[in-house]
Amino acid sequence: MSEYVVEIKNMTKRFPGVVALRDMSLQIKPGEIHGLIGENGAGKSTLIKALTGVHRADEGQIFVDGRECKFANPNQSKAAGIACVYQELNIVKLLSVTDNIFINNHLKNKGCFLDYRSMKQKAREIMHFLGQDLDINKPAGTFGMGVQQMIEIAKAVLLDAKLIIMDEPTSSLGEKEVDQLMKTCRDLKNRGIAILFVSHKLEELFLLCDRVTVMRDGEHIATDEIGSWTNETLITAMVGRSLDNMYPKVVCEKGACALKAEHLTEYGVIRDVSFEAYRGQILGFAGLVGAGRTETMRAIFGADPLDEGQLWIDGKPVHLKSPRQAIRSGVAFLTEDRKGQGLVLAQPVRTNLILANMKGFCRKGCFLDEKRIRESGEKNVSALRIKTPSINEIVGQLSGGNQQKVVIGKWINTDAEVYIFDEPTRGIDVGAKVEVYHVMNDLAKQGKCVIMVSSEMPEILGMSDRVVVMREGRVMATVDRDSRHFNQESLMKAAWGGSLDDE
Repeated sequence: MSEYVVEIKNMTKRFPGVVALRDMSLQIKPGEIHGLIGENGAGKSTLIKALTGVHRADEGQIFVDGRECKFANPNQSKAAGIACVYQELNIVKLLSVTDNIFINNHLKNKGCFLDYRSMKQKAREIMHFLGQDLDINKPAGTFGMGVQQMIEIAKAVLLDAKLIIMDEPTSSLGEKEVDQLMKTCRDLKNRGIAILFVSHKLEELFLLCDRVTVMRDGEHIATDEIGSWTNETLITAMVGRSLDNMYPKVVCEKGACALKAEHLTEYGVIRDVSFEAYRGQILGFAGLVGAGRTETMRAIFGADPLDEGQLWIDGKPVHLKSPRQAIRSGVAFLTEDRKGQGLVLAQPVRTNLILANMKGFCRKGCFLDEKRIRESGEKNVSALRIKTPSINEIVGQLSGGNQQKVVIGKWINTDAEVYIFDEPTRGIDVGAKVEVYHVMNDLAKQGKCVIMVSSEMPEILGMSDRVVVMREGRVMATVDRDSRHFNQESLMKAAWGGSLDDE
C-alpha cells in the first residue's frame, strides 16, 4: 500500500511561449487536508487540470494508490477516484438537486428507466451528511452559492472519490457557509478522503490544513506541516519577497464630492441609500452577503433600474439609464464577476483592454488604430504586471489574478472620474492584491474617486478613508477613518443591525 493516495512526480507542462509547470512534484496522504497556495500564474490551475485529465503533461507521472495513471480525459480521472469542485460551479440551475448530484451518473432499475426512488434516497443521505437538510426535488438554482457548492461536493462523495480538489471554495461564500464548508472538509477527512484545498486566504489554511505546499512560477517551492508556517514565511515563499505592508494605504488630500447619492431605491432590493464619495479618497462598502452593496453599485452604473432617488456627479444631476450613459458620465464599474461580465474570454488581451473605450482607440472615422492599441496594451501589461506571453494571448488562458488585472486595465483606459471596484481582490493571491491596492492608491493620488466593495473586513479597514456599512439594502452607518468606530467590532455590529450611536 502506497504512503500517498495521489502523487505527482516531476511534472512539466508547456504552452506556447510559457512553461506552466516545471519539474513539479506533490504528494497527498490519505485522509489529509493538503493546502496548495501560490501567486496567480504560479501553475496551480494547470496542476489541477493535469490531475483531472483536462491537460496531459509533457513530462512526469501521476500515481493513485501507488499505481501509475495516465488520464486522457476527465472521465478517466474520476474513475481513478479524483474529483474536483471548481471555483466556477458546474451546476445546471434548472435541474433538481437530485438530478445535479446524479448528472452523468444516473441509477437505473432492471429495465432502462431511471430509478428516481433510489436516487432521491441517496441524494437525501448525502446532503444530510453534508449538513444540508433541504428539498432535493427543488431546482438547484433556487438555493444560494453555499448549497450549490455542497451539491458539487455531493457529486464527489457519490463517486466515492479518494481525493477531492477544492479550487478557491470559499470565494463566493458568506461566513456561515464558510463555517459549514470547513466542517464538511473535516468530516470528509475523518472518512479517510483526502482534500487538496486551493486557497489564497492564509487564515483558511491555518484553520483547516495539515500540510501546505507552496508553488511559484510553475515549480515546487516547499511543503511543510502547517505548524511550521507563519503568515510571513508563507508569503515570502509564495512571492519570493517580503510584503511588509499588506495594505499600503496612502492618505491623499480630500477633494470635492465626485459622486452623491440620495434616497436610492430599487423596490425589494435597496432602500433609501444615501452617501457621498470624494475625490482623492477610497470609500469602502462593507456588509454581510446579501446586504445590497453590489445591487447599489449596479444601480449607480445604470445596469439595474432605480425606482426612486437622485445621483449627482461633480455637482451635476445625472440620470443613468444604462452602463453606456454611466461610462460617458465618467463612471467605471469593475464587476465582481470578471469572467461572466468583465471579460470576453475568447478574445485576446489587447481587445479586452479597449472594450470600454473603443471609440477612444479609433482613427478619424470608425477604424481602430492598431498602433495605439498595441502601444497602450503593452503599457497596461507593464504597469499592471500582467503575466502573459503577449498582448495577443487569449484572456481565457490567463490565471484569475491576471484576468482581474486586464479588467482593471480596461477601465483605466476609459480615464473615468469615479471608479467602482466590486470585490477587486476576490480569488487572487496576496502579491496581486497588493498590486491592486497600489492601483487604487494611484487613482486616488490623481484626484479620482474610488469606491471599493469588499467582504474582507481587514481589506476594508486597511484601504478605506471612509466606510459605508449596509444591511438588507439599507445604509446602517458611515464611519470615517479617524472615528473611534473605525474598527472591526463596530463595523460588524452595524452589519448585523446594531446602532453605533449608543457606544
